[in-house]
Amino acid sequence: MAKNLTRRLFLRGLGGAVVAAPFLSSIVGRTAKAQPAGAGAPKRLIVLFTHYGCLTNRWFPEKAHGPLTAADYEATTLKHLAPFAAKLLVPRGIRAMNEWSFGRTHGQDEDPHGQVMGSYFTCHPVTPQSPRFDAKPTGRSLDHICADQVNPGGAAPLVMQIGGVRSDAKSNFSYSAPQQMFPGIGSPAAIFNNLTNLFDRGSMSPDTYKVARGKSVIDVVRDDLATLQRFDMSQSDRRKLSDWMDLLHETSGTVTAQCSEATATALGLTSQSVQASQDGAARDLSKVTNVMMDLAVLSALCDQNRVIFMKFPGTTVFTWDGIDHTIESHGISHRIGNASMGGTCVPGVLEMIHEIDDWYAKKFAYLVGRLDSLEEGDVKLLDNTATVWFQECSDGNSHNLNNLPILQAGSCGGYFKVGQAVNVEGAKADLTRGNSEGACGPGQTELAFNEVDSTGTPPDIATQPINKYFCGLMNAIGVKAGPDGFPAVGGTHEVTHFGKYDDTTLFADADNPAVIKDPGEFKALRANS
Repeated sequence: MAKNLTRRLFLRGLGGAVVAAPFLSSIVGRTAKAQPAGAGAPKRLIVLFTHYGCLTNRWFPEKAHGPLTAADYEATTLKHLAPFAAKLLVPRGIRAMNEWSFGRTHGQDEDPHGQVMGSYFTCHPVTPQSPRFDAKPTGRSLDHICADQVNPGGAAPLVMQIGGVRSDAKSNFSYSAPQQMFPGIGSPAAIFNNLTNLFDRGSMSPDTYKVARGKSVIDVVRDDLATLQRFDMSQSDRRKLSDWMDLLHETSGTVTAQCSEATATALGLTSQSVQASQDGAARDLSKVTNVMMDLAVLSALCDQNRVIFMKFPGTTVFTWDGIDHTIESHGISHRIGNASMGGTCVPGVLEMIHEIDDWYAKKFAYLVGRLDSLEEGDVKLLDNTATVWFQECSDGNSHNLNNLPILQAGSCGGYFKVGQAVNVEGAKADLTRGNSEGACGPGQTELAFNEVDSTGTPPDIATQPINKYFCGLMNAIGVKAGPDGFPAVGGTHEVTHFGKYDDTTLFADADNPAVIKDPGEFKALRANS
């Protein structure tokens, strides 16, 4: 490279970083972590996760396959999502991996919640622990695998614990490495302060500010690139520069002018409101939930993170927004007020569960509404996103993982079907909505110990592996795989494999050889299928 190449070209903020990149050994071998040419706005994965399942027979729309209108949602727990019916997808017939093995012939025999939390987004078994409440997975989780490839610079995902960080195995689903818990952030102020650096003019270089105001990276550094091209350099360096310019044209995104203090204020996000939301947040989730969701929306809008996972805490006493419980949510999910597997039914317990389910649905509707209120080019922010509400299990008392309640909003740039339910297990329109009210239903005052399985959806119904849905989500946002179909940085293939097993019976022996019996995604969920 020519010796008279000035230091300024390498040190003028964002532009300098981009120009210097191909000549830095730590950068040369990296693969672009962005969308392919012509893909437009980035595609994102935003997840909301709740504990203990729900009353599935009230939650699911009656129709399990085919178009769904607002009217189909009105009679369900999801009625608050009815205004967005045209942008919703209800994937039906899916089973999560590693079901608790109590009384069954599959799954592991660790704590029923810690085991599921560790396996849910990894599809790996957990390592048996003593005590059994500290089991952790033997693989990485979906959020980190996605973030490796789609986040700018391969930055870690944004993992948000609403109500404050809890660091036990039963409260966490994110693992940056096998057995390496990633609790994430529980402080709204920490997230807000990160974001203000994107639109605070005083903290930015001139180049970075231009990008924040709507100019693409390639426009900002165009003059520097032209200057570099005029230097006498080796053929190898000239080829690197040419490749890098091509890459910039393909991957340059635009952080729109909406990434601003004005947008934050319009969303109700000010230093004062964010700080106030933290006071007593662990005791009153209504104080902090909307703020955390608005921070997630702003993080997506500013392209600070394309993989955002949020979760509500377990073992929570709901005493806000008209709910006045005295028993924590885990005990309520067991119907008897504590974590035992049989006992006296709490009077009115099904309505208590429904109140919790209804509150969660309102919050998901709030998140969806916020995403659908912001423009991104000629579509809404929601339209370029797969925003998914996952639940830890199905019928909470049974702890079963088949017939999993999942709701997706947004087509992720037209990748997924929307406006309908899709039963991936045979396209049956009358798939059961579950048996949640089989436990402590009308007239029942005692729940026998051996009733656990009988109060869930029959185990041979709705059993298609969740691994396939995860493959679809990864393909939608631009994750690539190696020749073996597993996600791999630098890959060029479609993702067809995820996790260690896609058959929950194999989890009973964690030493079983890794096997994915049914590779690929659920093609029935694709918009072009």
